[in-house]
Amino acid sequence: MWAKILNIVIGLYLIVAPSFFGYSPQASDNGHIIGPIIVTFSIISLWEATQGTRKWNYPFAVWLLLAPWILGYENNLAMVCDMLVGALVIVFSSFEQENKNRYGGGWASLWQKHPQHIQEVNKDEV
Repeated sequence: MWAKILNIVIGLYLIVAPSFFGYSPQASDNGHIIGPIIVTFSIISLWEATQGTRKWNYPFAVWLLLAPWILGYENNLAMVCDMLVGALVIVFSSFEQENKNRYGGGWASLWQKHPQHIQEVNKDEV
């Protein structure tokens, strides 16, 4: 849980950092686009059933590592910050929390003879 909260804080940092540090327009726009995406996927992954969405931050973190060269950042501070943030997002998105509950089995449960979520419903009725 703590890693996801740190990713939320990092995403918020990406949003506000260009204003404080005077990034170039390319770096500023990049932070204003990628920051909310990282925050969104991190908030969605807070729930136990959707914690897999934390991995959706990987491509955006890799983009942050490559963006300084692709977009041609003019500010060294923006370059270092985006690369550091990209590395931290990869690390924090790799932490997996333990599931306390089991949620139905997804699409695979359609082809099972006795899916677990139906067994639990029948157990509650008895």
